[in-house]
Amino acid sequence: MRIAVIPARGGSKRIPRKNIRDFCGKPMIGYAIEAAAQSGLFEHIVVSTDDQEIAKLAIELKAEVPFVRPAELSDDHTPTVPVVAHAIRECAALGWAVNYVCCIYPAVPFLQPQDLKSAFELFGQSDADFCFPVTEFPSAIQRALRRAQDGRMAPMNPEYELTRTQDLEPAYHDAGQFYWGSARSWQEKQRVHSNAVGHLMPSWRVVDIDTLDDWLRAEALHQAALRIK
Repeated sequence: MRIAVIPARGGSKRIPRKNIRDFCGKPMIGYAIEAAAQSGLFEHIVVSTDDQEIAKLAIELKAEVPFVRPAELSDDHTPTVPVVAHAIRECAALGWAVNYVCCIYPAVPFLQPQDLKSAFELFGQSDADFCFPVTEFPSAIQRALRRAQDGRMAPMNPEYELTRTQDLEPAYHDAGQFYWGSARSWQEKQRVHSNAVGHLMPSWRVVDIDTLDDWLRAEALHQAALRIK
């Protein structure tokens, strides 16, 4: 059995009620639920939340909320892995024979069903414990700069100061959208990034929405994408 787990706690501070706030005409969490449903990959789409309003909306959007996430897994400092592991245990208690789990973050308005399918295919072809989407850094990280308190700049890696950027190895970062893994891996592994294969995504569909500025930028990108279509 394959399930999606969408961790959506209610206590977002930088953007209050971020997970259910309207984003271009739809509750933010609706994009994650819709992409999971349209992928056709999952027997169950589960929302893990501590918040009654989020739970009610998730059910209206055809997701399932078969348990309440406990308070000790709902604060600002709780990592993703324990939240997913808890969800797997709760689903197992319901009699679900879970083999694979995709953790999908709730603020992913650019996620497409094909992303989930392509990543799962890559995951199946590898011997890695996890698979998640990555995108290339927009600039060479080897040429990063350090800024002192007086404003003076210095290269963080002086050996690359005169190296052409096209001669440097590309670097990638986590797109922060979803993570495939076996139920066993979620329950046994604490480190995802060092035990995974990366599914490449275009940079324009990778937006980290943590502040109001991020939100406004993402809305502008989303509206521009709709106009192009």
